[in-house]
Amino acid sequence: MRPLKLVPDNTNIDFMAFRRIAAVISTVMVIASIALLATKGLNFGIDFVGGQLVRVTFSQDVEIDQLRARVDSLGVGESTIQQFGSPRDIAIRLPVPANETPQSASQAAQKLRDTIEQAYPGARVGSVEAVSGKVSGELFEKGALALGLAMIAIAIYIWFRFEWQFGVGALLALAQDMIVVLGFFALTQLEFDLNTIAALLTIIGYSLNDKIVIFDRVRENLRKFRRMGIVEILNLSINETLSRTVMTSVSITMPLLVLVFFGPDVIFGFSLAMALGIIVGTWSSMFVGNGILIQFNVSPDSFDQKAVGANANAERVAPRER
Repeated sequence: MRPLKLVPDNTNIDFMAFRRIAAVISTVMVIASIALLATKGLNFGIDFVGGQLVRVTFSQDVEIDQLRARVDSLGVGESTIQQFGSPRDIAIRLPVPANETPQSASQAAQKLRDTIEQAYPGARVGSVEAVSGKVSGELFEKGALALGLAMIAIAIYIWFRFEWQFGVGALLALAQDMIVVLGFFALTQLEFDLNTIAALLTIIGYSLNDKIVIFDRVRENLRKFRRMGIVEILNLSINETLSRTVMTSVSITMPLLVLVFFGPDVIFGFSLAMALGIIVGTWSSMFVGNGILIQFNVSPDSFDQKAVGANANAERVAPRER
């Protein structure tokens, strides 16, 4: 049986011919994402804002506005009510009490439980999650610090592994991946919690690996074909690693999409962030990082002549871009 090949051998696609269009698309996505973050903001989950999250399954359809009015009348603060799963599955989030104590939090949850059971016979109150304001603040700071340190460490690693131009290209490409995913969460107002932070860190790892594979092939070809133009070298490198890039992206994205549509609600945000991040990360690996190498005028002369192997004279010659 012949093996399945999503990408034929010896492809010769001129990816860099679309680099300007790709740069415009990437710029629009980043600007739109920043605008959404500035205007709508993220819908932070209980992990980051504190309070209590109560999940309720009703025996009949309920009016969200009516339910919100009942909850707000309890005097426990302004509530946030969202559907999850079926229309009868409702998540009610209560803010941190003004005089935050363990007793006040438990009293607020008990008042909510009693009100729901009286007003909606047959309703079943499920899990109740509670996070204090102090803990939520620490979680947010540590999550943001983890993302920042991860990206800085990656840039330093690539700087020493290749050249500084590669490090800058990888960092900007990773920044685009993160900003676009955050912009999507701002647009959809999906809950942004610790699971999403875990997804973002995983995306950074995947996207970094994808970029290193292409960058490593670029470096090899820069040393091997010393009279070839940078655009031709980038096209050659992307085509040589295209099969691996496509197969890896497809094999990871497919099970994630299955989890998005058929998986449990508790990992919906994680699965969706991962799927989107992998798609955007593959895009940035092909166009953003490599396009920045062109802007920085990377050439075969960027590397030490002594590192060139004995076969350096067996070159594939192509005109340099002007």
